[in-house]
Amino acid sequence: MFGVVFPNRSFPMDISAFAQIDTTHWLLDMNTFVGEAYDSIREVCIFLLNGMTLPPDKALAVYIQSPGSQFFFCGAITLTRPSAVLTLPWPEPTADAVPLSAKIGVSVEDLTTLPSLDVTAGQRIEHLAMKVGENLFNFMQSYCNVDGSKLVVPMNILDRWFKKFQERAKRDPEYLKGFVL
Repeated sequence: MFGVVFPNRSFPMDISAFAQIDTTHWLLDMNTFVGEAYDSIREVCIFLLNGMTLPPDKALAVYIQSPGSQFFFCGAITLTRPSAVLTLPWPEPTADAVPLSAKIGVSVEDLTTLPSLDVTAGQRIEHLAMKVGENLFNFMQSYCNVDGSKLVVPMNILDRWFKKFQERAKRDPEYLKGFVL
């Protein structure tokens, strides 16, 4: 029915790596895959196998669960979107961690009941904005004076920061990747 790959961490795995709960739900126990280092797995690629017949109004939804937390929706695939690389934003485990290991769940669900298929896009944009803002603030601090409880910066500080930011991005293509989740 479906397969998964953990980029840079695994070979493709088919549905047999998952425990089938019922006809529409599967679980992968991360303890058997990576032990307690489940949160080092930051992405999963899920894909429909050739010949998979998923009704057009259904989706394969992907959820993650840290020890003791609730399941968290990560995204889904459909016939029109037969594969996706999904970010795994593991929830913080609770102190009284039950279950004892993290899990990835896959279930067949009605497409209309699911949130946006790119649920982590908003989180990535928010993270990117925070990192760029932090970069700007640190740059401004290095050129400012303190006047009571206010920071006083030169008038052209935004222009100077933006030019430096652009130059660094042109010189080092990996630089901007450091801002992404």
